[in-house]
Amino acid sequence: MPQLEQKKRHAGQIVAILKSTYPHAHCALVHHNPLELLVATILSAQCTDERVNQVTPQLFAAYPNAEALANADIADIERIIHSTGFFRAKARSISVTAQYLVERHGGAVPATMTELTALKGVGRKTANVVLGNAFGMNEGIVVDTHVGRLSHRLGLSRHTAPVKIEKDLIKLIDQADWTLFSHLMISHGRQRCLARKPDCANCELKHLCPSANSFAQGAKSKA
Repeated sequence: MPQLEQKKRHAGQIVAILKSTYPHAHCALVHHNPLELLVATILSAQCTDERVNQVTPQLFAAYPNAEALANADIADIERIIHSTGFFRAKARSISVTAQYLVERHGGAVPATMTELTALKGVGRKTANVVLGNAFGMNEGIVVDTHVGRLSHRLGLSRHTAPVKIEKDLIKLIDQADWTLFSHLMISHGRQRCLARKPDCANCELKHLCPSANSFAQGAKSKA
């Protein structure tokens, strides 16, 4: 128990600094309703948020609701989302999901983990994104590549599997911060803690990061 409390304090310090460093951290996927966020999150698999945001305006202008998407020609969806990669699989997921929403939920996006993960192409990560950002529900913590990488470097989790990392983080982070925590970590992962060349020298968390010295020493040895 003392070790867990110590880790919680460590995590709390990290969150406090990240909140101060990135006061405007938010979901990077542009959306206006739960359906748009759900579709955008499906499209974001193996694709940048910037690319998704370039594609979704045309998609939602053509198909503004679940019924329209359910009745859309999949070939047209594929054409619009082509640049996001894996466009055939994504188009099918969007089409099948829209049909399911119309048939089972009257075209609305459900607001429970069980119902969301029953949708085509929707796993726990996507469900967490929708619940947290569209419905304001802190049901879990989104673990993407940034969150996973930083959680390991900061000593918050020793696991590599997203589900196991999330379980570790849930024990350490206040539930009220679960959704925001992912945005903070993503912001820091993009600005400071890069995958290949983390900027440890200027990092706001270097005094709390057990990995900072190892990266600094690695940089010196290559010099």
